[in-house]
Amino acid sequence: MTAAVSDPSISPVRNRWRGFAMRGVKTAAAAVLVAAFLWALNPRSFWYTLVYSLCISLMCWLFIDGSRSVVAGRYSVAVAAKERSSGRWPGWLWMTAIIAVGAVLGYAAGNEIANLLLGLNETGPFNSSWRQTLSLIIVALVPAIAITYFFQSREVIATQRSEVERAERQATEQQLMLLESQLEPHMLFNTLANLRVLIGVDAERAQAMLDHLIAFLRASLAGSRARLHPLADEFARLADYLALMQIRMGPRLRTRFDLPGELAAVPVPPLLLQPLVENCIKHGLEPQVAGGLIEVVARRDGDSLVVSVRDDGVGIAPGAGSDTSFGLAHVRERLATLYGASASFAFAPAPADDKGTVATVRLPLRSPT
Repeated sequence: MTAAVSDPSISPVRNRWRGFAMRGVKTAAAAVLVAAFLWALNPRSFWYTLVYSLCISLMCWLFIDGSRSVVAGRYSVAVAAKERSSGRWPGWLWMTAIIAVGAVLGYAAGNEIANLLLGLNETGPFNSSWRQTLSLIIVALVPAIAITYFFQSREVIATQRSEVERAERQATEQQLMLLESQLEPHMLFNTLANLRVLIGVDAERAQAMLDHLIAFLRASLAGSRARLHPLADEFARLADYLALMQIRMGPRLRTRFDLPGELAAVPVPPLLLQPLVENCIKHGLEPQVAGGLIEVVARRDGDSLVVSVRDDGVGIAPGAGSDTSFGLAHVRERLATLYGASASFAFAPAPADDKGTVATVRLPLRSPT
């Protein structure tokens, strides 16, 4: 008897009761169809046929499904571990006994309830001849077996689908953790390499840079392991990082940030924009004697968040927009892993009238699931 796919926000017990109730509703709906079919074959009062069909079907469901749940809940730990893929199925040996006993008891109880409701005295399996009893048992068992098998097959499929989705989510999270574990040391090593160069040139500025680096790492540590954080935090980290770079580059490096207030709380992956800024410095501004400007701008475009990181450095040749550097490759891979086709990344020369490059990240405003 079918159960909805488990929702992680709902407790297992609540999911189980909800599935139990849904199976009862579906059993009642099937009983109405059976009553209509029987009424078409033997045109007695439809109300009579409906009451007996509903009472007998629901009592059979209650005995069979309730017993199945009780037996499945008393499994050993080893068997219970297999429950997730079998949909709390105690096995056909137990189920054969449960269906046989439950169908007979359910038929008898439902028949008596219908008799009380209609003021009649229809015979049941315990107050008729053995031939009638055998016929009634067969009439009760055949639909009970068919309906139980149908519902159980649906539940197994739903349960297995839920397990597959859960495994896919875990695989995605593990892949993201691997990507972030590769990206964070990359950023740190680049910063330390810059610090090493500065030590030989200006020890005082190198010390100031080291102080900023310690403060930057301390502030970033708490949020660096989060799967998502607000866009405002991502901008704050970029500002800290560029402050470090300004100690080394001096007035050669200028920055500008544009973050509308309504977008500040939009969740984004940590360190998503960091490689784009590093790329601007390494390939755009450092080779240029005069340095230049880095602009980080966020805007809303329908249901999407668009963030562009732009520099006015030496630029790249037209048509060479598929930069394959370590950091940019990670941006593409993280977006694909977390958002799939709903996110995109573009890296290209700046418009014809300007120089430099522009990297554009587009992702949905909703959080990834």
